Amino acid sequence: QVQLVESGGGSVQAGDSLRLSCAGPVRTGPGYAIAWFRQVPGKERVFVAALTRSGNTYYGDSVRGRFTISRENSSVNLQMNSLNPEDTAVYYCAATVGACTATSCRDRRLYRSWGQGTQVTVSS
Repeated sequence: QVQLVESGGGSVQAGDSLRLSCAGPVRTGPGYAIAWFRQVPGKERVFVAALTRSGNTYYGDSVRGRFTISRENSSVNLQMNSLNPEDTAVYYCAATVGACTATSCRDRRLYRSWGQGTQVTVSS
C-alpha cells in the first residue's frame, strides 16, 4: 500500500515543457521501482518511463530523448520537454512491489499501486 499523488499537469502549447511530480513513492528496501504511464480515450495505458531503486532508468520509444525521470527527495519527477499534441493524455504514477527489468518494467500488469492521474494537454 503506497499512496501516490500526481501533480503538475496542465494545458500547454507544442514545444513547451512540463514537470510532473509523483509524491510519496520513494521507500527503502530492495526491489522497488516507480514508473509513469499515460492513457488517452480509447487506447491502452502505455509505458512512459521507469526509475528503479538502484538508479536504472527506462523510457518508452516515443518519449526517449525528450522526457527525463528522476528522484527528488521523496518524490519522483517526470520532466517533459519538446511536448507535442501526441503527448496529450492522462499521466499516471505507479509503483511495483518488487524488482523489474528493462523489459518487465514496461508491463503495466506488474504495478499494484496507482495514482489518480494528472491531465496533460498539448495544443498545436
